[in-house]
Amino acid sequence: MTKAESSSPGAGEESLIYVRRIHRRDLNRVWEFLKKVFRDVNRETVEYQRPRSKKRFLEVYEEEGVEQLLFEVRQGDGQEIVGYAECAFEITGTDNWMNERYFTKHDMRPLFVEELAVHPDYQGRGVGAFMLEQLEHLARIHGCTHLVLEVAENNIGALKFYRKRSFYRLDAAIFMAKKVAVDSELLPPRALKKPRPPEASSAS
Repeated sequence: MTKAESSSPGAGEESLIYVRRIHRRDLNRVWEFLKKVFRDVNRETVEYQRPRSKKRFLEVYEEEGVEQLLFEVRQGDGQEIVGYAECAFEITGTDNWMNERYFTKHDMRPLFVEELAVHPDYQGRGVGAFMLEQLEHLARIHGCTHLVLEVAENNIGALKFYRKRSFYRLDAAIFMAKKVAVDSELLPPRALKKPRPPEASSAS
């Protein structure tokens, strides 16, 4: 990361976004950042947004061929995370449904964007655009021809953002559901029998 000036920006000064690769010391802080960013999204989408677990997130850091980038602005004496991007040069993860042959058939050499997260307080301030520009630059210098990412169909804001930047839909799966009429596994309520009257005492 480029060295920032010694003092934080004053009134009217322009804040700068810095990009750097993630370090091991950042992992816990980035995990908390991602949970905050995706909390609301994960309440609304059928497909759980990554990262699925902290264990998996920590494993990604050790994997080869994966880039994890932090985007920060100066905040007081420290740096505040405003964005996180994760990308890979090959299809990763055991739960990934992408078909590598599709890209070969269409002469595509993709950079797979696994994660793109912007701090809610900084949305609409150019952070996401800068992140995509950085990823496109990375793709270009590594000989990739496309950025490929996954987005929920009901994430209207994200779809609008990507389409505005020339992303288009691939031949992708759509989650569909149909309600099945079935009998309940449990029987309906049943009337309780009235108690038996006490038996009359025998005559002496």
